Amino acid sequence: MRVLILSTLALIAASCAPAPGAVSPVGDDLNAIAEDYVRLILDVGEIEEGYVDAYYGPAEWQAEAKAVKETPAELKVRAEDLTRRLEAVDVPASAPAEVGRRKAYLLAHVSAAHARLRMIEGEKFSFADEAEALFGVRPETRPLSSFDPVLARLDALLPGEGSINERLAAFRVGAAVPRDRQEAVMRAAIDECKARTEQHIDLPENETFTLEFVTDKPWSGYNWYQGNSQSLIQINVDQPISIERAVDLGCHEGYPGHHVYNMLLEKTFVREKGWVEMSVYPLYSPMSLIAEGSANYGIDLAFPGATRGEWERRVLYPLAGLNPAGVDVQEGILSVMRELARAEYTIADDWLSGRADRETTIQNLMKYGLHSRASAERRIRFIDAYRSYIINYSLGRDMVQDWVEAQGPDHWGTMEMLLGSQILPVDLL
Repeated sequence: MRVLILSTLALIAASCAPAPGAVSPVGDDLNAIAEDYVRLILDVGEIEEGYVDAYYGPAEWQAEAKAVKETPAELKVRAEDLTRRLEAVDVPASAPAEVGRRKAYLLAHVSAAHARLRMIEGEKFSFADEAEALFGVRPETRPLSSFDPVLARLDALLPGEGSINERLAAFRVGAAVPRDRQEAVMRAAIDECKARTEQHIDLPENETFTLEFVTDKPWSGYNWYQGNSQSLIQINVDQPISIERAVDLGCHEGYPGHHVYNMLLEKTFVREKGWVEMSVYPLYSPMSLIAEGSANYGIDLAFPGATRGEWERRVLYPLAGLNPAGVDVQEGILSVMRELARAEYTIADDWLSGRADRETTIQNLMKYGLHSRASAERRIRFIDAYRSYIINYSLGRDMVQDWVEAQGPDHWGTMEMLLGSQILPVDLL
């Protein structure tokens, strides 16, 4: 995997390699390159809406990006120049490890930006090639039939009669949070996620978030980090919110997920080190695999084992006015859904490549993604918008979990270190 990622960088650098023997000092050069990298990302954000997920650097840089819009071809040249300059930076063996990691981090993110610009220009990538170019890892696409044994387990788990989808839909009706109780349920879940996170991670005193309920979005929840330890968390209420989504969203979007991740990056790098590259978050970059993977793993970290079901049964179900009798079945469904998550890679690959038509894709999402028809249609909208980004949730989660738990028993301490680091996806392998 490392060879494949480095070869991607080499493609960019090949035509603009420095003169033999040309090297640059580490400190100021990396700072200058980092500033130019931020400006590049902001400029790419001006030609692709949503590319910049968060920015809390100098306001004048953003104003400058809005004032002059460059073409993808011009921005590619700038990315190639940044790669050349980074390759010319000599990191001596005596330098702290974080310096070499910083150079590698910038190289990987410039490479991803270059790949995204090629996509904006119209270049077509296979699903796996695109994921590797943008996020730094190559996903496996398995035959859908390989997931049939997992569906068989779900078939045995669900009560009632009828197809899996019919029984699952009936079960979910009983787990839907009434509209007038959604805010209370979501706030209770986020508060509990925060309380559990605070037991292990020191959060800034001024940190907070605003919670909004929105409609007509391709996603179920989103964290918009505002800087200065402030976030806007939006929850999509186009469809009923199943009660288990409260804990998922509370941890994923809030604590110890995206809100905490962005706060720790801002604190560790922007405020303490002055490393400006971390003041911008390009959505289509290796950063997203760490962000989404850690946000999903954070759910299990905050609610290990049976503690989630116990808390939901005691607090969340009564708050929602729901019967907690289905908690155990719900936990089994969540386990199955996690195993089925990677089936979506194959479904998305077939859809995006044109090998499967829309109806086939809907049916596959219903069968292997456990979606209703309406939910499957919304999921196609998400896949159309974000494409290979979907790998970051399940593959990212597994990679983060495997890496964190391999470091030793202090999973929270390792998680905090990961969230405040420039560790790349390749480093988790």
